This record gives sequence, C-alpha cells and structure tokens, in this order.
Amino acid sequence: MTHASALLRLVEDTIGLSLPIRLRTWDGSEAGPLGAPVVVIRNRRALRHVLWSPGELGIARAYVQGDLDVEGDLGEGLRAIWDAVRDARAADGAAGRPRVRPRQVASAAALALRLGAVGRRPPRPAAESALTGELHSKERDLAAISHHYDLSNDFYELILDPNMAYSSGFHITPEVTLEEAQTAKLHLVCRKLGLQPGMRMVDIGSGWGSLTLFAAEHYGVHVTGVTLSVEQRDYVMDRAAERGLQDRVQVSLRHFRDLEASGVRDAEIDAIASIEMGEHVGDAEYVVFTESIHRYLKPGGRVLIQQMSRSNDAPGDRPGGGPFIETYIAPDMHMKPLPKTLGLIAAAGLEIRDVQAMREHYPQTVAAWAANLEDNWDRAVKLIGEEYARVWRLYLTGGALAFEENRMGVDQILAVKPSARGVSGMPASPLHWLSSAT
Repeated sequence: MTHASALLRLVEDTIGLSLPIRLRTWDGSEAGPLGAPVVVIRNRRALRHVLWSPGELGIARAYVQGDLDVEGDLGEGLRAIWDAVRDARAADGAAGRPRVRPRQVASAAALALRLGAVGRRPPRPAAESALTGELHSKERDLAAISHHYDLSNDFYELILDPNMAYSSGFHITPEVTLEEAQTAKLHLVCRKLGLQPGMRMVDIGSGWGSLTLFAAEHYGVHVTGVTLSVEQRDYVMDRAAERGLQDRVQVSLRHFRDLEASGVRDAEIDAIASIEMGEHVGDAEYVVFTESIHRYLKPGGRVLIQQMSRSNDAPGDRPGGGPFIETYIAPDMHMKPLPKTLGLIAAAGLEIRDVQAMREHYPQTVAAWAANLEDNWDRAVKLIGEEYARVWRLYLTGGALAFEENRMGVDQILAVKPSARGVSGMPASPLHWLSSAT
C-alpha cells in the first residue's frame, strides 16, 4: 500500500467518513477520487505536527510552515470537507467530534513508524501568539492587540480598502466594490448614530481610523479614538494631519477602562461606536464595557456596536472561534451568541432600538481582502514573511466560510440611553438612516 493510500485510509477510518479529497504524499503517491481538491503532504514533518497536536491546530501548523498545502482553490477544498462532515453527521445523527478509539491510535502509531514520521515535536511557527499573564489584564490585552494589529501598516494597506476599514462592509448589491461597500457601511454607522456637526463621539477600538476620520471629515463631529496599538494611533494621527482634521480628531493610546484619562467625562458624549472590538472584551469584562458606555453617554446619546458572534450551538469551550484563530489571529477573543450580547447591553440600562444582521455581507468583504492578498502575494511575503502570509491566506479563507455557513455572524446593534423620562430622540423608522446610507 502506498503512503498516500495508507494515510487516507487511516484518516477516513478515524473520522468515520469518506473524504472528497485527493491526497499526494512526499513520495509522489496519490490516493482519493480524481478531480477532487488535492491535499499535498510535502514531508514527514507535516505528520509530526499532527501527531503532536492532533486536529485543527496540528494541521494549521503544517500548513503555515509549508509542509502541507492544497492545490487549486483552498476555499473549495475546505468547503468540500465541511460538506462531507455535515452530511455524515446528518446521516447518523452525530453532533459531536469524531471519537478516536484505542485501535485507531495504535494504527496511527504503527503507520507513523513505518513512514518514518515519529520524532521530536517540530518547532512551532514563529507566527503563533505566546501570551502570558492574567487573562484580560491591561498588559495582556495590549500584547494580544499588538500580536495582530501591529503586524505592518503597509501590509494592511495592501489588503484593505482606502478607508482602511478592517470590518464587514455593507454590500448593497454584489456588484459594489470593496471601497464602495466600506463607504456605505461608514455612512450607515454615522446615520444610525445621528451625527451632527459639533457633536462629541468616542470610537472604541478605532483601528486605522476608518470611522474616526470619516465621521470627523464628513459629519463634522469631534472624535476621540481609542486603541491599544501604537502603530494604529500614529497612522490615524498622520492621516488626520494630512486632511487638516487635527482639531477634530484625537486618538488615545489607552484601554477602554481608562477613558477618563483621555478627557472623556460622565454623561458628556453624544455618540459611541465600537466596530468589531467587543469580541476582544472578555466575557466577565463585557459588563464593565457596557456600563462604561452607559455612563459616558448623554441622555439621548446613541451607541452602535458592530460585533461578531458565534452560533448558539457552537462549542462553549471555543469562544474565540477555534484553535487556529485563537492561536494565530485573535488570542483571547471571546465571541458570544447574539442573544447574550443583547442581554448584557440591555442590562446596562441601554435601550436596544435596532439589530441589523450582516452575516451575508462578510464573505463578500473577506473575498475582496483575499483577492487583494493574492494579487499582492510577493509584496505581502516581503513585508511580513511567508509564514504570516500563509496564516492570512488560511485565516481569510476559513473566516469567509464560517460566515457563509452560519457558524459565525456579525450584527450592528443600535442602542440609546433614554432620559430619566424615557425620551430617546430616535427617529420613528429605520428608513431614516437606511435610505440615506444607500
């Protein structure tokens, strides 16, 4: 039996289904259906990664280091595997992960010995995070943000739109460009917040300033952006200077729990936005997050939170989206089911006025980012190295599928702080902001 045949048989026996892939191993042998996506195992180190870390993380490590690859469209390969897993589980009513039995462990060990794959644990890829300290302490949050967002401003300029919006766009039609979708999203956020010239706004998790700069430039508001990333803060202030917005834009290099040090006072802020930052707030800390928003808003002030969520039936022990995302992309991220997030916002005394699901928009946004990455692959590798570039290729492909298949969602949640007499000042219909944004 060839290397490829033996490996494919072992994997299929372990997970209990036939995989719609073709496998090619380092000796040139192949097994599996013709015409299927081809998974290439380039060397024995790929197997050692999986032996030492069975499952998603071991496979990711092998892929990131180039020991394992997929020929052709990576997304189609992952989609075919997910479809096969779903069909098999639906057929036998199984909802959990495959259970590895002692017989399969023995078979895997024997095959690894025969293939010469047994050996020391391979070095972990340099692209992995290695956080220490207390979960969601200010120091650890800073390290988590720095791991992802301080990678390279030049790299992010390669893949994002000119607004530098690193969040789901608002794709009014499938034909709109990435820049048009992000501009529509920014208008939508500003209209929902009811921004008017002279207002004071706080942008928590302001990133590269897409909303901060847009609101200041197009709606005339005074914006305090909040970030933990030095590179992001410097980037936004440079763009503000270029556009003559220094008098309306301030970016504070602080944790959201330290807003008072940025000159933000209780009940003085007209509008607060948090665009895909709430996922980085720990489960226990989210209460502090929503209570802080309530405290800083004026009566009648609005908050818009655009936030990713996980499905209600997702495993509770993987709130960050799985081993790959939690290790390489967003360490300590904590996504909640949407109903839980809504409950926490309401419990802080904020009245929820609108929830707009944007799940189907995100695959279109991510597909545009992925296309930009592929179009600029050599430049990306030069900027961040091949390991990190492969991390991003896998991240964007898998992320798009997670939203496409409803394993993850994203929503815009609009809430208001009513006055003591219950006055909200909100328009009577969401058409007020939807017609203007489009």
